[in-house]
Amino acid sequence: MTFVQVIDYETRRFAEMNALIDRWAEQSSGRRTATRAMLGQDREARNHYVDMVEFSSYEEAMTNSHLPETERMFQEMVSLCEGMPTFMNLDVVRDEHLNKQLVARVFQDAIMGGDMSVLDECFAANYIDHDISKEESTVIGREGMRSDIETWRGAFDMVFEATARLAEGDLVTTLWNWRGTHDKGPFMGVEPTGKTYTMSGSTTFRCVGGEIVEGWWHYNPAALQRQMGGSGTPYGS
Repeated sequence: MTFVQVIDYETRRFAEMNALIDRWAEQSSGRRTATRAMLGQDREARNHYVDMVEFSSYEEAMTNSHLPETERMFQEMVSLCEGMPTFMNLDVVRDEHLNKQLVARVFQDAIMGGDMSVLDECFAANYIDHDISKEESTVIGREGMRSDIETWRGAFDMVFEATARLAEGDLVTTLWNWRGTHDKGPFMGVEPTGKTYTMSGSTTFRCVGGEIVEGWWHYNPAALQRQMGGSGTPYGS
């Protein structure tokens, strides 16, 4: 079970505290068990800070606490604080990343499930799409996404497998494997072959305010077209 330790403290020496955290990260490299750290400053009390450190389990947190580097850091930390820091130990019982859920809906419900209404719910009206495989590599508006999905679904009985979905800030990147049987209709000038093809790629979406506002697609449809016996010229350009 994921475990989070919350450290609450006040300091007037934030620059020194920040440097201390950097030194600990450098000195404990290869030994620390913390997987993520976040530092927040109270907007109403600017000398008030909260550190949130994530571990894969309580046991891993205890291992980290007993590192010489961590014990040394704690002693130095206390000397920089106004009073003694307080600690809260939390077992994480629910952990959801809303932007990742938003992106998952696009792949599962729209691309795989064919529910085009999902696009209106998930994409901003002025969505910007970047696809370097196309002659017009940047398209404005969600209708371009709708047209692309309908083109692929109209040609292939296909499956998208998300091998990883990573989130940082407002960006969500999906690494995916695609498998499609070309048995429905023509694709980039190639009539249905009845054969099954595979391809890998990645998609990065930028999410703002519960909507996807920009996307970047990285894959090679020309190589797929050559497998199918075509010229390898994307989208017949």
